[in-house]
Amino acid sequence: MKDISAGFQYDLSGLDGQTWAETLETVSEEYGFFEPVGPRYSAAFVEAGRTLLVSFESASAIQNAQADCAPLGWSFVQSHGWSSLTVLCEHVDDWFRHPAIFGFFDRMIDDGFFDDFDRILFYGAGPGGYAAAAFSVAAPDARVLAIQPQATLDVARAGWDRRFPTARRLDFTSRYGYAPQMVETASDVWIIHDPQVVEDAVHASLFQGDNIHHLSCPHLGDRADRSLMGIGIWTDLVEQAMSGDLTHLGFAHLWRARQDNLKYVRTLFGKLDEDGTHPRLLARLCRAMVEDANRPLFAQKLAELEAQGIAP
Repeated sequence: MKDISAGFQYDLSGLDGQTWAETLETVSEEYGFFEPVGPRYSAAFVEAGRTLLVSFESASAIQNAQADCAPLGWSFVQSHGWSSLTVLCEHVDDWFRHPAIFGFFDRMIDDGFFDDFDRILFYGAGPGGYAAAAFSVAAPDARVLAIQPQATLDVARAGWDRRFPTARRLDFTSRYGYAPQMVETASDVWIIHDPQVVEDAVHASLFQGDNIHHLSCPHLGDRADRSLMGIGIWTDLVEQAMSGDLTHLGFAHLWRARQDNLKYVRTLFGKLDEDGTHPRLLARLCRAMVEDANRPLFAQKLAELEAQGIAP
């Protein structure tokens, strides 16, 4: 495979929906292929090096949440010379549970597509995390990085998760169905979740095995992928997962960056203040923030706590 990283250029920002889709298709076809997959899906492949990032994303999230309005893998094409296969859906409300997606991966297997790569990482968050785990079986020995994945939404197995009522009509019992079983052939699987989101914690607990690594991110909320990007460690996580070097110790080192992220600290402040059961911890947090900079919100709360006799 040739190195196209230096010449791979794209501009998808500021485009209306139709123009964005047409431009994405044009760029993909120039450097690889673009293929409609069923009524609501497509696959965009950019061929570069022998390292492949397979990501599961929604077109709406890409356009609304990503600064360059491009699939996540495209920045790695430029910066790392990786190849990128993006499985796109219009929205993520059906968890990629469509026979056309099954057929697409069946064909990729039959064509030996994944055999051309030395390293493969399947990535996704939420429904995309479920899909990354479920379809990783198409490339045995691949690695998986899944953020807040659902193990299944089959009512018989996950009837306790009532967050997604429309998913109850989907079939999670047929092919590529139960994600914890599909990752058994993966070399390493990293499951990232916020343990305080109870449903996510239960889903994560269903992933068990010697190749499973659980990474806990308290207080990240229900969009952990965006929070990790905001903290500035998401790219490091993908890099280390791809190389197989992501460890609990390494993750703990990266995770310290949350202490410098004001949005995360404000979220933690709000939860501690609302909960009210850890006033000394709240005071310690406020003291650290006041010492770091002039922050009236934290200073006021610290004064209130000290007036109550609560010292950091």
